[in-house]
Amino acid sequence: MTHPVLKPGNVAVVTGAASGIGLASARAFARSGMRVVLADNSEDRLEEAREIVSAEASGSGHVLAVTTDVASLASVEGLHDTVHARFGKVHLLMNNAGIQPGSSLFGPQANWDAVLGVNLIGVINGTRAFGPAMLAHGEPGLIINTGSKQGITTPPGDPAYNVSKAGVKAFTEALEHDLRNQEGGRIKAHLLIPGFVFTALTANGRTEKPAGAWTPEQTVAFMLESLDRGDFYILCPDNEVTRALDEKRIAWAAGDIIENRPPLSRWHKDHGAAFADWLKR
Repeated sequence: MTHPVLKPGNVAVVTGAASGIGLASARAFARSGMRVVLADNSEDRLEEAREIVSAEASGSGHVLAVTTDVASLASVEGLHDTVHARFGKVHLLMNNAGIQPGSSLFGPQANWDAVLGVNLIGVINGTRAFGPAMLAHGEPGLIINTGSKQGITTPPGDPAYNVSKAGVKAFTEALEHDLRNQEGGRIKAHLLIPGFVFTALTANGRTEKPAGAWTPEQTVAFMLESLDRGDFYILCPDNEVTRALDEKRIAWAAGDIIENRPPLSRWHKDHGAAFADWLKR
């Protein structure tokens, strides 16, 4: 890791840090010598994660675990105050917490409230709670928000999740535009767009990683390489989907507007064959 923010003594805060991509990221930041704050809403899993990350940290007391509900601004502001009191300046914020209980357009309101609250409002809360102080301290910093390909191509099946991740994309693009126009600001934003990653969120009862999935560790390694390159859109492949295939799917989704096709035409009975033929070109 060569990114200047990932260095000994700097502070990283990771939400959704008790498992999956969040835990793998926290471990990588700890190995770089950073002081790491783990935030999650599961106190038991958070303590297990703290022990795992502490084993890879460069010093005792370099890892802090804080039970946090990212959907609550008060809880996230409390996290900020706790981090500031313990470690001072924050240099890296990874808004990664996410849930996927499943949704339908006219299904339970609770599912919509939960998904939007964690996946989208949680990102907004984290950024607004930590961002001003990160800008004010004047040192280089990163805000990494975890999005999804489902927020770009919006496949049918889980509309609340798609809406939440589409919102994260729009919010992070606006954030980076704002940050790069801050006089003297040295904070950069990045949108992490994982592929198929085998985590508790995607396992669906499976205990073994499917052949097509990446591990969280592979995803984080790709993220770190992308940060070194300065990529804003960190579009991750996996063992099934190449970047070239992702690009064609994204281009087709944008083409629905340009070509005045029906929305989600990939899955439309009158356009699915055309999409399949286009992929072969």
